[in-house]
Amino acid sequence: MKNIAIFGSTGSIGRQTLEIIENNPEKFKTYLISGNNNYKLIIKQAKKFKPNYVIITNEKYYADVKKELSDTGINVLSGYNEILNIMSDDAIDIVVMALVGYSGMLPTLKAVENKKTIALANKESLVVAGQIIIQEATKNNIKILPVDSEHSAIFQCLAGENYKSIEKIYLTASGGPFRNFSWEQLTKVTRHQALQHPNWNMGGKITIDSATMFNKGLEMIEAKWLFDLNPSQIDIIVHPQSIVHSIVQFVDGSMKAQMGLPDMRTPIQYALTYPERIYSPFRRFSFLDYNKLDFEYPDYKVFKSLKIATEAMKQGGNKPCILNAANEEAVYAFLNDKIKFTDIFLVVEEMLNIFEYKQISNIQEFTDCNTI
Repeated sequence: MKNIAIFGSTGSIGRQTLEIIENNPEKFKTYLISGNNNYKLIIKQAKKFKPNYVIITNEKYYADVKKELSDTGINVLSGYNEILNIMSDDAIDIVVMALVGYSGMLPTLKAVENKKTIALANKESLVVAGQIIIQEATKNNIKILPVDSEHSAIFQCLAGENYKSIEKIYLTASGGPFRNFSWEQLTKVTRHQALQHPNWNMGGKITIDSATMFNKGLEMIEAKWLFDLNPSQIDIIVHPQSIVHSIVQFVDGSMKAQMGLPDMRTPIQYALTYPERIYSPFRRFSFLDYNKLDFEYPDYKVFKSLKIATEAMKQGGNKPCILNAANEEAVYAFLNDKIKFTDIFLVVEEMLNIFEYKQISNIQEFTDCNTI
């Protein structure tokens, strides 16, 4: 029985993690759940799963959550700092890091420092501070198990392999809802259109990142740190059906791909049970249902995000952190109808040009960098 702490239980990854726990009550216990604004859902989750702890980071909802759970015996905590403090709890076996954006960086580092196994669904942690997090994980002999479908696919393909035998990895991308759009067409994209992903059900920030393909840029940087790769070893391939989740090419020319229907429960479950595989009731892929699988290179001239992110990855230092911070602000501005869809690309590019390269050596500098 493993005690699972889910940071971001009200989001898509968190909800699906709870579903897996519910399907496997003999293997997992919900030890902790956390949420930010969706206090009604976290109350519902707490009453159903009866965790030891609930953390509501938005303090204005603390009284509501506390009152609703007053007769349950559940410990209710409030504020972002409680997420950092709880990492020292020895009862936690696996941390599911499903916080959105930069907010997951310090909790991920705290989990590493407290020698927790981490199921990582927060790519921004490694984009912003991959150098320090991976150094600490190596020093503490901590497993960081990727939950993103693409990185989980690479991780699974590398089971039993020497990472030094990697020639190249291909991160697959659905292409999002605007795969065949021109730049002119992108300038007219509405918020409603951008939130309609063809294959995946995700939160607003991640869905917009998929539409701009900045998610692939962030995933390239995450892959660099997870698998100790050079930028030249990482490539993007558009695969609209989202069946092949990613591919590893080895130095002898052979290739491995991990396949399955687009269902985030599969990589989540693999991270929770690693190195074992257990039965799941999820729908199976059939080749008879897919008589054609398409692959194509993305249009770097239209989806400037890929070129911008590749350059930031190559430069290193504070550039990936600036990329992430600028993208987060631009996405939220777009979601609030303050800028156009294509302005997201332009804002990020401008911020990277304004702020000069700087080598970063400690976590405070990463934190300062994110406040651009």
